Amino acid sequence: MYVDLTLLKGVLCKRGEEIEKSVEGSGYLAKTVIGVGTFLLDNEGDFELLSSKQKVTFERFLLPLLTPRSGSR
Repeated sequence: MYVDLTLLKGVLCKRGEEIEKSVEGSGYLAKTVIGVGTFLLDNEGDFELLSSKQKVTFERFLLPLLTPRSGSR
């Protein structure tokens, strides 16, 4: 999977409140999600280095924040 590192960095640095809101009530911690994103940044976006649990965390919480919202430009 290709991960746009510029977008990922923007989400991690500027949209922390959205991450916190997305994990609310899920049993996940925002710092866990941020950790997965940071790991990807540190490893040049190599998705295959993530464990299966990390991949689920990325796909559930970060990927929706990296994809354009419907109706937005």
